[in-house]
Amino acid sequence: MGKVTGFLEIEREQPTRRKPEERIKDWFEIYEPFPEEKQRQQGARCMDCGVPFCHTGCPVNNLIPDWNDLAYNGRWEAAVRRLHATNNFPEFTGRICPAPCEASCVLGIDQPPVSIKLMERSIVDRAWDEGWIKPEPPEHNTGKRVAVVGSGPSGLAAAQQLRRAGHSVTVYEKNDRIGGLLRYGIPNFKLEKHVIDRRIQQMKAEGVTFVTNAHVGVNVPVETLTSHYDAILLTGGAEHPRDLTIEGRELKGIHFAMEFLPQQNKRCEGDQIDPSVAISAAGKRVVIIGGGDTGADCLGTSHRQGAKSVHQFEIMPKPPETRAASTPWPLWPLQLRTESAHEEGGIRDWSINSIKFTGDEHGNVKQLHALRVGAPPKFEPIPGTEFTLDVDLVLLAMGFLGPVRNGMIEQLGLAVDGRGNVATTNFKTSVDGIFAAGDMRRGQSLVVWAIAEGRQAAAAINEYLAAKTEPAALRHRVTA
Repeated sequence: MGKVTGFLEIEREQPTRRKPEERIKDWFEIYEPFPEEKQRQQGARCMDCGVPFCHTGCPVNNLIPDWNDLAYNGRWEAAVRRLHATNNFPEFTGRICPAPCEASCVLGIDQPPVSIKLMERSIVDRAWDEGWIKPEPPEHNTGKRVAVVGSGPSGLAAAQQLRRAGHSVTVYEKNDRIGGLLRYGIPNFKLEKHVIDRRIQQMKAEGVTFVTNAHVGVNVPVETLTSHYDAILLTGGAEHPRDLTIEGRELKGIHFAMEFLPQQNKRCEGDQIDPSVAISAAGKRVVIIGGGDTGADCLGTSHRQGAKSVHQFEIMPKPPETRAASTPWPLWPLQLRTESAHEEGGIRDWSINSIKFTGDEHGNVKQLHALRVGAPPKFEPIPGTEFTLDVDLVLLAMGFLGPVRNGMIEQLGLAVDGRGNVATTNFKTSVDGIFAAGDMRRGQSLVVWAIAEGRQAAAAINEYLAAKTEPAALRHRVTA
């Protein structure tokens, strides 16, 4: 480590966010530039802590003390090599990961933790600016063909790893652009899409083939894949949303978050949305049901579209301001998290249960009827707390129940587990040659987990393909 006493001398610092009244007028990322000298100082706070718990807090096992030290010493190109050793896309995680690494930072036991997420983004953005990130095509081709279904972070990570191992890789994406959740789930103010585009260009230069508007099991028969490829990896995500089955759910103006958010991302790409299906918060009284990240994304988007008012409700009780005693270090802490969207306005409330919706004579939603409830798991109604709220648009952001099972999963005859996810053993599904990774396999999770899963699935597929081609005697010696 470069500065032994750095954590004693330097305070944690983060880039300044642009003023809310300024940033809600555009769709650009919200942070001001952070000078290089301050970046290096933040790297200097990383301790010589003996056992770096940040390694295990991070799903991709980032070598955090290594690249913090290299950045502090100005060895930025070496730092990005260490960063890429475990993470294909640190510019994604450096922007949208909640940073479980920081929650397990040893310094965070009694001080503000090291600014790990900031350093990750600083290193990789500098590498792009300096032109250090280049295509890395394989030296030799294996002749094996792999299909990756889904172009979210898990599919992209797996595709890059498999191509660099020498396999021919084709990525199938049902939407019109590559990126999956990154493209059409994460708002631009958190992740501008040119950040995705430059990685796609790198991967194309490495030899990865991308096919868009290709919905496997719908307009692309599953037999096209099973008959043409030596292995198939499914990374289609967990897209089955949790619904709110209460009276009035059928009224117009009640939408899932993932009906609302992709439309705005398409607008930012320059697309025109069919007016008959367009969803907008402009001039409307908006209620968001769900207090997580997706709800916050709906909140920030509603602000930028010009909502008249926004309420965000969560059925769970309000978390404590600081780490709860039930989640001691190095566990992921239960505590209140305030996203940038919450700084921009709106009313946020907890322990609220929605009872029913009522509408007007034209079938449009006009009121939400709700009340306050007690603690989980019973969520018992609190007498006398009933209230009615006028509303024009309701956005359901209550999480996801796993992958959509009708279509591709059913046609392939894949077994599912007790939670409805694709069942796997070492990423292998119940059908030979077909693998699954990311949210489709583990359920709704983080982008960093998706990348980790994609990398691990690629390793499993590479081993599978090697076993299919090597002589039996050699395989025995390799695995013995």
